[in-house]
Amino acid sequence: MKVTIHKLFDYLLETTSAEPPECFIGFSLARSPQLKDFLPDLDPDLSLDWNGTSFLGLPALRQRVLDQAGLRLSPDSVLITAGAAEANYLLFRQLLTAGDEIVTEAPGWPQAGVMATAIGARLVEVPRDETQGWELNPEAVARAVTPKTRMIFLTNPNNPTGRLIREADLRALATLADSHGIWLVVDEVYAGLEWAGARPPSIAGLTPFGITTGSVSKALGLQGLRTGWLICQNPQVIRDAMILRENGSEIMNVLGEHIAEVALRPERLAAALAQARKQGAATLDRLETFVAREPRLSWHRPEAGLIGLARVEGTDGESLARALLQPPYRTFLLPGSAYGLPQHVRIGAGGGPEARLEEGLGRLSTLLRSGQI
Repeated sequence: MKVTIHKLFDYLLETTSAEPPECFIGFSLARSPQLKDFLPDLDPDLSLDWNGTSFLGLPALRQRVLDQAGLRLSPDSVLITAGAAEANYLLFRQLLTAGDEIVTEAPGWPQAGVMATAIGARLVEVPRDETQGWELNPEAVARAVTPKTRMIFLTNPNNPTGRLIREADLRALATLADSHGIWLVVDEVYAGLEWAGARPPSIAGLTPFGITTGSVSKALGLQGLRTGWLICQNPQVIRDAMILRENGSEIMNVLGEHIAEVALRPERLAAALAQARKQGAATLDRLETFVAREPRLSWHRPEAGLIGLARVEGTDGESLARALLQPPYRTFLLPGSAYGLPQHVRIGAGGGPEARLEEGLGRLSTLLRSGQI
């Protein structure tokens, strides 16, 4: 079946094709570094052919991926992909067939619903509890499992609420996957930016049915590299995903592989995460103050990552977001309808000074208090 567009991407396409906004409230990734930051660590004689060593990806990079995840697995348990989105895509296409069921969270990353529809699988959503800070109950996930369930797909921290699944709940989900023989895929693109507690363990290390996906896009701001990965103990899953990738992107961007390997070197990674955490925490503090002072907004502060959901009173999120795009405000805000939550908007702490967040918040406040919406 044809792959259809989801609301999030449709809104981005529509709003970026017109005159660009001046301010952004809700960039979803850390401030991006520049190429010059990596040039001293790159070989100018590097061939721009593929890495010539392994179709799984640059071996040194695959080891870095395992190291940053705290996993003691073989590098052959890692496949390098064009971002976490491709990693997820390869898994959906290879592990699901028409008639299967996939259990996921709501709200959650919309890719799961798009792919389930295209494959002919049934999407079963488990609601996260807003009154409990967007908590996901592992028992509710277990109740959603049927004999037709083939995969559970989650994000940790959750995209878009920033709520963490902590270790005890991850272990309960791993036991659930083991007992039913279900693939448990956890997208960890925001791992490393935890504000409330330590980074939870990667699911690929908790069960043979666990598959971790991730990338250098969010916490490190390297979205343009299109470099991500999937980690799985099962060699057939890795091979099947590699075979499908051969018929799509085929091989990896070798320059992206080498830059990502440099970025994930322990000393570089620690410094980059420290900087992203410092900037992100300060911006989240600012957003917390802003929401508290706006009588029409409320939210649960994210426990991790750079985005969260705010509830809007007196209008729907899309009407607010579209009005904010118009002159004189010219400010981008993603409506919660992109995640199936029309009474919310997504706000975030990424992007750095270029986002002009402070100006954007001022314009949002003016609109909310104007009586125009």
